Amino acid sequence: MKIIIDKNIPYIQGAFENVAEVEYLTYKEMTAETVRDADALIIRTRTICNKNLLDGSKIKFIATATIGYDHIDTAYCAENGIQWTNAPGCNALSVTQYMASALVYLAEKNNFELGKKTLGIVGVGNVGSRVAKLAEGFGIKVLLNDPPRKRAEGKSDFVSLVEVAEKADIISFHPYLNFEGKDKTFHLADSNFFHSLKNKPIIINSSRGEVVDNQALKDAMKKNLVSDVVLDCWENEPEIDLDLLKNVALATPHIAGYSADGKANATMQSVQSVSRFFNLELNNWQPDELPKGLSGDFSTLGLTDFFKKTYDIVSESNFLKSSPETFEQQRNHYPVRREPKAYKGDLPKGFKEKFGVFFEE
Repeated sequence: MKIIIDKNIPYIQGAFENVAEVEYLTYKEMTAETVRDADALIIRTRTICNKNLLDGSKIKFIATATIGYDHIDTAYCAENGIQWTNAPGCNALSVTQYMASALVYLAEKNNFELGKKTLGIVGVGNVGSRVAKLAEGFGIKVLLNDPPRKRAEGKSDFVSLVEVAEKADIISFHPYLNFEGKDKTFHLADSNFFHSLKNKPIIINSSRGEVVDNQALKDAMKKNLVSDVVLDCWENEPEIDLDLLKNVALATPHIAGYSADGKANATMQSVQSVSRFFNLELNNWQPDELPKGLSGDFSTLGLTDFFKKTYDIVSESNFLKSSPETFEQQRNHYPVRREPKAYKGDLPKGFKEKFGVFFEE
């Protein structure tokens, strides 16, 4: 059998070489012609798996090493007997780390106390639920918005998007991208949404670029409807809106989930899913040892300083703003970032108690 793998997926080289023919390609090199004789694909979000790519191929299985799967035409796959899988929750703690650094930066930049703010979380899945625990560690009041979960669970602690717009000081988006249906999230934050905001909130998007209508966001910024913006995800990546880039507080190249830990989790889930489908006896495969986290005495650092040490979001933002044309290169050659649990030694006092979310299995 033959497996084609996105060459920028980390830690995967050598996983299948003893059991299959393996070819590593960039997403641009994955074409209908190059994938035609493959049995399986292991991809990232840039590879659009639809009829144009898959028609006439031998492909039976697709694994995307990502949480989202809007780049897979699931209806086409179902009609043509192609099974697929994603990697739910793989980088949830990486995005949580990203959020921690963003919140710390925003509080310092705007001279406010996080514990006096209300955070609206739109989409409370693997990522959003962990961001809620992070917020509680900072003493932030949390509003949870997730219509599918509210319907399924009937819980009273979920609120409407209208209430989030009315009460939140910070609004962070973490839903899947759905283009249609009652749970449509494409342009969920549109002009109507921005004009309904009451508290001139901070807007953060680290989910999918299309969840936030970027033109409507620019208009909202010009009309002073929002106070600050943090964007990791953009419409039309990698050809992002340079005017928007210039004016947001923090800008990163869709790497919130790119910690070494998150990448390794995604790769592991993908390898194991392909193994189970084809009976390759790699069901317990794990990546080789990750780059080590720092060791030392961090007890003298404050909680916010420790977050800044584990992840320097400001430097990454400055890099993208100074070199937007290298958006894709910055993603593909992202430096090693370890999550807080990888730091060995004495941590700041109270860190594990307040931010135990980072140490959950």
